[in-house]
Amino acid sequence: MLLLFTTLSHCRRHQTTTINNHSLSLVVIVILLLLSCYASTACNEMDQASLASLSLNISNLNWPSSGDCCSWEGVQCDGNDRVTHLWLATRGLRGFITSSFSNLSKLSQLNLSHNCLSGPLPDGFFSSFTTLQIVDLSFNCLSGPLPFSDTLPIALQILDLSSNRFNGSIQSSFLWPAMNLRSFNVSNNSFTGRIPSSICSSDSPSVMILDFSYNGFQGPVGQGFGACEKLEVLRAGFNFLSGPLPDDIYSAGALQEIFLPGNKLNGPIGESIINLANLRILALFGNEFIGSIPNGIGKLSNLEQLLLHINNLNDTLPQSLMNCTSLKALNLRVNNFVGELSALDFSKLQQLITADLGNNYFHGSLPTSLFSCKALNAIRLATNRLEGEILPDIVTLKSLSFLSLSNNSLTNITGALRILRGCKNLSTIILSKNFYGEAMPDVESFEGFQNLQILAFGGCQLTGQIPNWLMELTKLEVLDFSFNKLTGSIPSWLGRLPNLFYLDLSVNFLLGDFPKELIGLPKLTSQPIAESAYHSYLALPVFVKPNDATNLQYNRLAHLPPAIYLGNNSLSGNIPVEIGQFKLIHILDLSGNSFSGTIPDQISMLTNLEKLDLSGNNLSGKIPTSLKNLHFLSYFSVANNNLQGPIPAGGQFNTFSSSSYEGNPGLCGPILQRPCLDSSSTTRPLGSRRRSPNTKLIVGLLFGILFIIGVISTVLALWMLTNRRIVPRGDPDIFDSETDLTIAKILKLADNFNQANIISCRGFGVVYKATLENGTTAAVKKLSGHIGLKEAEFKAAVLYPQQNARICTLSTAQCKNLVTLQGYFVHNGLRVLIYSCMENGSLDYTLHEKANGASQLDWSTQLKIVQGASYGLLICTLSVNNIL
Repeated sequence: MLLLFTTLSHCRRHQTTTINNHSLSLVVIVILLLLSCYASTACNEMDQASLASLSLNISNLNWPSSGDCCSWEGVQCDGNDRVTHLWLATRGLRGFITSSFSNLSKLSQLNLSHNCLSGPLPDGFFSSFTTLQIVDLSFNCLSGPLPFSDTLPIALQILDLSSNRFNGSIQSSFLWPAMNLRSFNVSNNSFTGRIPSSICSSDSPSVMILDFSYNGFQGPVGQGFGACEKLEVLRAGFNFLSGPLPDDIYSAGALQEIFLPGNKLNGPIGESIINLANLRILALFGNEFIGSIPNGIGKLSNLEQLLLHINNLNDTLPQSLMNCTSLKALNLRVNNFVGELSALDFSKLQQLITADLGNNYFHGSLPTSLFSCKALNAIRLATNRLEGEILPDIVTLKSLSFLSLSNNSLTNITGALRILRGCKNLSTIILSKNFYGEAMPDVESFEGFQNLQILAFGGCQLTGQIPNWLMELTKLEVLDFSFNKLTGSIPSWLGRLPNLFYLDLSVNFLLGDFPKELIGLPKLTSQPIAESAYHSYLALPVFVKPNDATNLQYNRLAHLPPAIYLGNNSLSGNIPVEIGQFKLIHILDLSGNSFSGTIPDQISMLTNLEKLDLSGNNLSGKIPTSLKNLHFLSYFSVANNNLQGPIPAGGQFNTFSSSSYEGNPGLCGPILQRPCLDSSSTTRPLGSRRRSPNTKLIVGLLFGILFIIGVISTVLALWMLTNRRIVPRGDPDIFDSETDLTIAKILKLADNFNQANIISCRGFGVVYKATLENGTTAAVKKLSGHIGLKEAEFKAAVLYPQQNARICTLSTAQCKNLVTLQGYFVHNGLRVLIYSCMENGSLDYTLHEKANGASQLDWSTQLKIVQGASYGLLICTLSVNNIL
C-alpha cells in the first residue's frame, strides 16, 4: 500500500488522493495510473543486438539471452530506451573489443577497466561514437597501436588507457577533434615517439590532466604546453625524454603538478618557473639538470614537494627557498650543492616532514634551525662534509623517526648517543663513517631507544667491544657494526634479541668460535620476518645506490634479506652443525676467518639461502653434494680453503664460475679443467682359476646388455628431466595450446634464478621475473622452506580450484580476483609456480614506495580496490602486500 501511494504521488505530483475502499471507480482510476507509470519498456533493438554480440566475444558477462537489456548488469538507458552507460569494471571479463560497440550510437560512458581484455582496438572505435564522454579501458591487456585513422569524438571529456600494452606513437590527428577533453591518461604502456605537446594549441584547450608516464616516449619535450590554460597535472616520468624543458611550460599558469622524473632532461631549471604560482609538486629527479635552483623559487608559496634529487645541480641553496612555507618534502640528494647549511634559516618551514640533502658538498656544522621544524619525521644529511657534534636541540623533534648523518666528520659518539636517546620515536639511526677512531661507549645501559629498529655504526673504526647496552634494544631488527676495530668475542646475548634478522659484524678483530647462541635468533629460525617487519615503513630509503632513480630500493624493513655477515674477522673452530636451524636466512658470509673442519652437511637445510661465502678459511674435506638442494643459491664461494674431492654437479652448481673454487688444490671437476681420477682399481689374485671361454663370453654379453640398458635409461631420464613440460593453464597470451616450455627454458629465461631478477621474496618462496620467448612477462615463484609447508603451498595453488568450486570456476580456475596460475613444474623436491606478472606491483608498493603513488588513488579507485579485495576474503588472508 505504501508503494501504491508513493507511486501515485509521483505520477500526479502534488495532487492529494484518498482511496475509498468502497469506491470501485476510484480503484480503477488508480490502477490505470499505475499502468501508465510502469508500462513495460524494452531497450532499443539495435542496442540489444549489439550487446548480445558483445557477449559472444567477451566471457563472464553473465547477461541473459533475452529480456530488457536496460536491466542487465552494468547497463543504463536513457528515457528513449537507448543504452547510454556501460559500466563493467572489475568483472573478470576476457576476450576482445569488437566493432559491435560502435552500434551503441548513444553511448556516453564506457568503463571496462580492471579486466583481462586483450588484442587491439578495432579501426574507427572512437570516431564511431558521437556522444561518448567518458572512456576507461585501464588495467587490461589491450595491445597494438591506436587505430591510425581513428579520431576522438568531440564530446569526449575523459580517456584512460593506462596500464595496458599499447604501443606505437600518438598522432596529433588522433586528438584533434576532442575539443572538450579534460583528462588524457596513457601511462604504463609502451608508446613511443614524441609526446603530443601541441594538444592544447587547437585540439583540447580545456585539458586539465595529462599523464604520459612509464612509456617509451623519446626526444625533446616540444613547445605547446604553454597553451594549456587549464592544465593542472602534467606527468611524463620514466620515459626517454631528452633536452631542456620548453620555455612555454612556465606559461601554463594553472599547473599544480609537474612530474617528469627518470628521463634524460638537461639544461637549467628556468627562472620563469616562479610564474607557476599554483605549483604544489615539482618532481624532476633522476635527470641531468644543471645549474642552480632559481633564486625566486620562494615565490612558490603553495609548493609542497620539491623533488630534485639525482641531477647535476650545483651552487648554494637560495635563501628564498626558506620562503616556501608550504613545503612538506624537500629532496635534493645526489647533486653538487655546496655551501654552509647552518647559514640557512629552516625555521620557517614548519610543515616540513622529510628533508633529504644527502650526497652533496655541504660543509660546516649541523644546521640548528633545522631542528626547529617541529613536523620533521625524517632527516638525511649523509655524505657531505659536515663536522662537529650532534646538538641537544634535536630532541625537540618529537616526531623524528629517521636520522641518517653517515659519511661526515662528526665527533663524540658517546655524547651523540646520550642526546639521541631523548628522541623517543627514533626507529632508524645511521651514523656510519663518523667518529673515526673513537671508543665504543661501554656503559652498562643507555636508557631510551625503545623504538629503535635500525642501528648502523659501520666504517667508524671504533675500538672496544660489542657493548652490553645493545641487549636492551628489544625491537632492534638491523645491526651494522662492520668495518670497525672491535675486539673480543661475539656476545651470546645477541641470540636473545627477539626481532634481529640482519647482523653485520664483518671486518673487525673479533675472536672465538661461532656463537651457537646466534642460532637461537627467532627471526632466522622459526618466525618469518614479515610478522614483525611487514608494517615497518621507512620514511626514506636505505641501502640504496645513491645514483639510482628507480624504485629498487629498501623503503621497508621486510624487503631486507635476512642475513649474517661475519666475514674478515679472526673467528675459529668448527662451523656448528646447528647452523642448519637458520631456516629463514638468505645470506651467510663467514669468509676470511680461520674456521676449520668440514663444511656441515646441515647447510643444505637452509633452503632460502641465496648467498653462501665460506672462502678464505681452513676448511677441509669435501663439498657436500647435498648443497645442490639449495635451489635459490645465486652466489657461492669456498675459494682458498683446503677442500678435496669432486665439485658437485647439477642444480645451481652449474652456474658458478671457477673463481668459486680456486685456491683448493685438492678439488677437481670440469669447471677447474682438472679431471677427478677414479681411485678404485681391481686386481686379480695370482692363483685365481681361469674362466672358460664360454663363461667369459656369457659374462661379457651380460655386462654389455646391462651397460646398454643403463645408458638408455640414463639418456631417457635426462631427456625427461630437461624436457619436463610446464603444465599450462590460464592466460592464452602467455601460454597457448602449442606451448613447449621446459624447466631448462625457464632457467634460461629467469637467468638461472639470478638475484637481479627477483621481484619479491615472501610467503614460501622467491618470485623471479622471466621474459618469455613471445615477449610476454611471467612471474616464476620458486617455492622454498619447510617441505610440509612448501607442499601445502603448492597444492593450494594447483589444486585449490578443484577443491573450492563454489568460489572459482572448476575447469579453468579463473577466479577474477586471483592472479592467474599459468603453469607449474614438479621434480623431486623442486616446486615451481608460474603466474601472470602484475607489472604495477602491489598496493603496498603503490602506497609507500612508488613515487607519487598514493596521490594517484582517487576515491573511486580506492573504492574499487576495497570492493575487489573483499572477494579475496573468501580465499586468503589479505594485506596490502598481496593485493596487486
